[in-house]
Amino acid sequence: MDGLFLDGARIARERARGYWPDRVITDYLDRWVAEKPDATALIAYRSEERSTTVLTYRELAIRSARTARALTRAGVRKGDVVAFQLPNWWEFIAIHLACVRLGAISNPLMPIFRQRELSFMLRHGDASVLIVPDRFRGFDHGTLALQLARDLPNLRKVLIVGGDGASAFDAALADGADHDDGSGAALAPNDVMQLLYTSGTTGEPKGALHTSNTLFSAILQFPPRMGLNNSDVVFMPSPLAHQLGFCYGMMMPLALGIPLVMTDIWQPAMAIDLIERHGATFMFAATPFLADLADLPEIAQHHVGRLRMMASSGAPIPPAVAEIAHDRLGVVVAPSWGMTECASVTITPPDGYKVLESDGCALPHAEVRIVDSDGIEVPHGDTGTLQVRGSSLFVGYLKRPQLYHVDADGWFDTGDLARMDAEGYIRICGRSKDVIIRGGENIPVVEIESTLYRMPQIAEVAIVAMPDPRLQERACAFVTLHAGTSLTFAEMTNFLTAEGVTKHFWPERLEILPEMPRTPTGKIQKFMLREMAKQLAPRADPVASAAH
Repeated sequence: MDGLFLDGARIARERARGYWPDRVITDYLDRWVAEKPDATALIAYRSEERSTTVLTYRELAIRSARTARALTRAGVRKGDVVAFQLPNWWEFIAIHLACVRLGAISNPLMPIFRQRELSFMLRHGDASVLIVPDRFRGFDHGTLALQLARDLPNLRKVLIVGGDGASAFDAALADGADHDDGSGAALAPNDVMQLLYTSGTTGEPKGALHTSNTLFSAILQFPPRMGLNNSDVVFMPSPLAHQLGFCYGMMMPLALGIPLVMTDIWQPAMAIDLIERHGATFMFAATPFLADLADLPEIAQHHVGRLRMMASSGAPIPPAVAEIAHDRLGVVVAPSWGMTECASVTITPPDGYKVLESDGCALPHAEVRIVDSDGIEVPHGDTGTLQVRGSSLFVGYLKRPQLYHVDADGWFDTGDLARMDAEGYIRICGRSKDVIIRGGENIPVVEIESTLYRMPQIAEVAIVAMPDPRLQERACAFVTLHAGTSLTFAEMTNFLTAEGVTKHFWPERLEILPEMPRTPTGKIQKFMLREMAKQLAPRADPVASAAH
């Protein structure tokens, strides 16, 4: 496969380290079918239908076997790419299990993608089959998929969940005996298992390639660090088509043999209801999900005593949000850091140590370091570029080998800025493109954002560079507000004064937005905010007025 970087030397090195389990996900499913076939594997809530599907391990195995037969009839062979653009439905998991059974490569696609993104990804990935919902959240996915198939010669088959006729996914699964649950897998642990496109915070998606070994090396280190065991129940609101949901919503519960509760549309009130109803103990989600739950007005009316821990990734958790979540939900908040290319690499311990000041320390399978522009490690406390290496590092970008920035010693340049303390805990300070240099001095963007999050009016804040002819750049704060509140530039600067923030670091323009531009996984798209800031007229005086 073009763009693949996995040779005998790395395989030997990883085997010596001992973090690659040399297993695929169906190995775990087969174990639970043999040991506890009637135990609950999956509870999937569909918001628009207000319906819940509960599957045992035996039932999940049967449905994945039927899916494998349907894909075989569609012409899928070992090494083919199967793309599926599905919400958090049981079909998503059955399709991935079927791909592993057949030796095909899973290519999950976010449901929010439309013609432009899908056309690029399906063509770039040479997908042979595309599986979509008929309709979801008011959008006609089925019609778009059939249109795309006419323009993409390599796309041989479209299957539509909830559709009818020749493309009906449900009808394709109807053929087969209930006792046929399948077993084994044509996919080996070092075969490419996943093609996942980066979420586009830079506007340039890349197709990251992973094997079962690379992802499981991260996933299997997570439960011991977080104290998860066979009595836990995982709640996953993040999309399974994102690495966070794929690894810790789908793969981890199956590996541990514990139930997964998931929902397809994020609704904070319904999420709390599902957590309470099904006794969820652990939730892993992007930062906005955590903030929404913590801000839920009726949270005190619910009994979520079994929920003891929330891990969060995707963006640094503002300390104010972590404090509110702890106070209102009674849970430990565990910030972590990871990316499509390496799953989770750092996590804070479940005792909450340094939860308000770090994004965790490295899990056993990985190493992290902070370097300057010359690749030299910087002193503790200094900001530099975050690099990682370890067993979970991906094995290439499809058809773009020139972008695989892994050096001879195995270090991968993440593009994130961070600092590390003497105990090895890191704090993400932003992306390299997020750096704001005002008059030759860097502005600590994440710290100022975290400070502004403590303002009672502010729901969200993102600070980006605004071009300036004299100082090169000034800081522009984009914010969203809580309902019924207002904010002026003077109120913001008065707050920063009271917090002891030096004037040099203040945002010099305030823009109030109805909502933030986001990636499909909830990350704020700062590249779009930077484009908006470019359109703002520069001012000669050092403090710009607020814009509404």
